[in-house]
Amino acid sequence: MCIAVFLWRAHPLYPFLLLLNRDEFHSRPTTPLGWWRDGGGDGAIEFLGGRDEKAGGTWLAATRDGRIAFITNVREVSSLPAAANSRGHLPLRFLQSQQTPMEFARELAEEMDSYNGFNLVIADVGSNSMVYITNRAKSNSGDDAITEVSPGIHVLSNASLDSPWPKAQRLRHSLKEFMDRHGEQEEVPAKEMAETLMTNTVKTEDKTLLPGVYPPDYEYQLSSIFVDIHAPSGRYGTRSTSVVLVRRDGEVKFYERYIDKEEWKEHSECFRLVQNVDETDMGQDPAFSSL
Repeated sequence: MCIAVFLWRAHPLYPFLLLLNRDEFHSRPTTPLGWWRDGGGDGAIEFLGGRDEKAGGTWLAATRDGRIAFITNVREVSSLPAAANSRGHLPLRFLQSQQTPMEFARELAEEMDSYNGFNLVIADVGSNSMVYITNRAKSNSGDDAITEVSPGIHVLSNASLDSPWPKAQRLRHSLKEFMDRHGEQEEVPAKEMAETLMTNTVKTEDKTLLPGVYPPDYEYQLSSIFVDIHAPSGRYGTRSTSVVLVRRDGEVKFYERYIDKEEWKEHSECFRLVQNVDETDMGQDPAFSSL
């Protein structure tokens, strides 16, 4: 299912900051954070992220030139057959393309019906462009299927961007408090962020506040930021926590805490954006203290 909270163009030190929990069956084959090379010939790209070995896609990945993509599923009862296109390939398709986020979104809009419900966020940090795409728009007209992401803190769970699910609101508030404690010029520790914000197991006791898509008892189990469910079909829950920190000077830190054979491990990668991004183009928009 997954849940993500991110800060976009609203901090003087970090034009982009992301935390993401990936929820999945523990039995699903997965390769943790690493550098990959996809495609052949001139179309080959190198990207950093984890890999779903069953379908070959990813839930979060980034390239050295500042392109970033992450995806969550939409919580719904019905779904397309197993032969439907894999949603995990969408982040890779964006990273492989030469298109702007908006160009990619408009092209994807022509084929979104061939996927089960998804929320996709794609960004080009160097050009200050971020777009949210969903094939389960709330409006009948579908005008909200493609949206330019505004500066600020945003939370993406398994409904539309910034839907006020209780756990989404808890996570947004926690990030705001964490950033306030560290100030606008202080570097934030990725590992501490992951352990402080993304391991929260508090559940929503008032079941009338839950989305009501699944049976109440199951919704209750999914209502925490960190999920761990022992079900007849196998253990399901948070298998990894990722933190991506993009500094204004172009330094990128990617941290992942993940479970491997029932043991928690961690790995970090650091790199600098290959393009010489003008720091004035990666500046702050609204004051973070006003969020």
